[in-house]
Amino acid sequence: MSRRNRVLLSAAALVGIAVTSARAQLVVTDPATTARNAATARLKSSILEVLTEQHSKLRRMARRLSAHTTLDKYASPEPPLWRTHDFENFLYANGYHAALNYGDAIGTEYERVTRARQSPADLLARLTPAARDVVMRTLATLDLADSAAIAATHQTGLLRYNGRRETRAIDALQAHVIDPSDEQSATAVLGKISGAVLVETRQKQARIQFLAAIVEQLLVDNKRARDSETAGLNMLLGRLRATGTCGEGCAGFLSGAGNDLRTWRQP
Repeated sequence: MSRRNRVLLSAAALVGIAVTSARAQLVVTDPATTARNAATARLKSSILEVLTEQHSKLRRMARRLSAHTTLDKYASPEPPLWRTHDFENFLYANGYHAALNYGDAIGTEYERVTRARQSPADLLARLTPAARDVVMRTLATLDLADSAAIAATHQTGLLRYNGRRETRAIDALQAHVIDPSDEQSATAVLGKISGAVLVETRQKQARIQFLAAIVEQLLVDNKRARDSETAGLNMLLGRLRATGTCGEGCAGFLSGAGNDLRTWRQP
């Protein structure tokens, strides 16, 4: 056998041995790495399912009601407007009606339409202590009535003036609420809700102010009624005290006084 043939046979043998060795390699696995990769794959799959469900829910939440029905039916047709006195013409009370429209903090227009009260300073000094006490309490009632009326007039004017601007704000908010556009985001909807809550809070505040003014007027009326009842009771007590001095001649004068005292109640 020639040298060349021996070289070829040797090369072929080496190639065969290499191929056989390659086919005989073993697969090496790491159980910890395999378990970690499997857990990672399951976690990623769970996250994908949650995100997919969240996306579907957000899509359903973002779908506006206008996609199913018209929102115009929720609008208030011809809401009541704030009435003002500007279109009316009065002979003597135009200034006070202006105060009812715009307010009057110091009560100038109220004093202009009310009867002036005389100054009792020189008279009080000449009265007896009992008479002075009666007059001063009556003057205090007038001061209380004037204060309540001035405050109520000013509050009514401010609320009426601001009420017209509030009406325009409500109309603008209503136009945004019934807008059927699908381009408005959830932030815009939250802004509408915040605006509605603000308007509601302002209206509650105005309602409380109206109620406070009414309570003040009722307090003044109750004080006047109480003073009248007290004056009547004092006269009855005076009639009873006179019984011991006028004798039987007071029988007709005191007739019914006892029944009046028994049936009298604090108003």
